Amino acid sequence: MKQMIDIVALGELLIDFTEAGVGADGMKLFEQNPGGAPANLLTVASHMGYRTEFIGKVGKDMHGAFLKKTLEKEKIGVLNLIEDEHYFTTLAFVAIDENGEREFSFARKPGADTKLQADELNLELLQNCKIFHFGSLSLTAQPAHEATVTAVSRAKAEGALISYDPNYRASLWSSEDVAIETMKSMICYADVMKISDEESLLLTGEKTYEAAADQFLQMGPKLVAVTLGSEGVLIAFGERKERIAGFQVKSVDTTGAGDSFWGGFLSAYLEFRKPVEELSWKEIKYCAEYGNATAALCVQKRGGIPAIPKKEEVSRMIQR
Repeated sequence: MKQMIDIVALGELLIDFTEAGVGADGMKLFEQNPGGAPANLLTVASHMGYRTEFIGKVGKDMHGAFLKKTLEKEKIGVLNLIEDEHYFTTLAFVAIDENGEREFSFARKPGADTKLQADELNLELLQNCKIFHFGSLSLTAQPAHEATVTAVSRAKAEGALISYDPNYRASLWSSEDVAIETMKSMICYADVMKISDEESLLLTGEKTYEAAADQFLQMGPKLVAVTLGSEGVLIAFGERKERIAGFQVKSVDTTGAGDSFWGGFLSAYLEFRKPVEELSWKEIKYCAEYGNATAALCVQKRGGIPAIPKKEEVSRMIQR
């Protein structure tokens, strides 16, 4: 039997050009940072010692080559990272305010990540993974939308735990209504789901995060994590819901914070080697605290992948 891959993630791999001060003439400087939510998450898992693989597409250009080298450096498998000579690698320009909060501007019309086709999927990866993770950016355009649904369906049929992060980026959708309908359509596939505080209210129309989490649980997931920024996370599991406090740190850049949290959570979950529905609340809380620590370290640096902490750093943070 072939060795199982711990986490396979499908989606966008892109360049975050992040604000990094000003030049001598007062013009803004931007730093080239490798990123993309699925890749950020896999970097966390790789740093924690797990075997990971990425599914997606970049352009056959200088940015795509840089991103591929980055994944290889982070020991993330690239068996299904396709370099497409017809489309350019997606770029995101990131403005950061004084609190580390971000505003995105995408160069993606179309970007290579939207051109992944269902018949380009490596079925062996989908048949041999413990966790399959995906987000919503690959659902914003065809043919990547069809490829995503195909991959999720195949991985679920093969017994993988399905992980979903809606990760709403308004400018990439034709309308808010289309975004909500499309993102909600994938929740039924998910076994576990991470969503931000604002996204949880957007998708449900509820006024509280607890009510939103209840609604998500009714759609199919066994566990829902609603991230609350510096306040930590709300975990909903069965009949129980609890807010688990985050670590208080000075935030420089929140890029990748949610991905880091969820990567830390899933990495901690893998330690228990059991179905998610068999977890005790103590074990779930441990996963959440591990995720909170990972995110707290991430936001103290600029960028996505470059800000992902090492396992030893996370361990020290938890023991503080």
